[in-house]
Amino acid sequence: MGNKSFFTLLMLIIVSSIILSGCLENTGTNVTAETNSSSDVEVEESTIQRIEVFHFHGTHQCYSCKTVGAYAEETINTYFSDELASEKIIFGHINGELPENKDLVTKYGVSTASLWIGVYHDNGFHKEENVNVWYKINDKQEYMRYLEGLIEKRLAGDFS
Repeated sequence: MGNKSFFTLLMLIIVSSIILSGCLENTGTNVTAETNSSSDVEVEESTIQRIEVFHFHGTHQCYSCKTVGAYAEETINTYFSDELASEKIIFGHINGELPENKDLVTKYGVSTASLWIGVYHDNGFHKEENVNVWYKINDKQEYMRYLEGLIEKRLAGDFS
């Protein structure tokens, strides 16, 4: 099975599991984090250089995948327009199946449709996949409040 087929099949299985299990409500915090920093909890605000928010997806997207990406983009554009303009925050929809995105997919460790936040700071690079957004797609305002708060914390150097 090729990488494209595997990525598509894996994405379909995960989305189907979410829908079938009725997990579209918030059941708690499910954030996976990886860091190269010696401090996993807090970095001084002045050390935050840039934040990347990437919506990784396949060529063919289901409703949930499209919604996660659209709400993330709207949140960034609504609450962080100054940071976008100064490139303190970078946002992108990244098709993980395209060869030109291979390095970014590898860097973040992406295996399926997902929303990732990468923070560059003086002590290194902190990346995290945020799965909570999937549980909030039925309430756009709650999704946007949640993601805005999370990005504000990252801008402040708080990785808790």
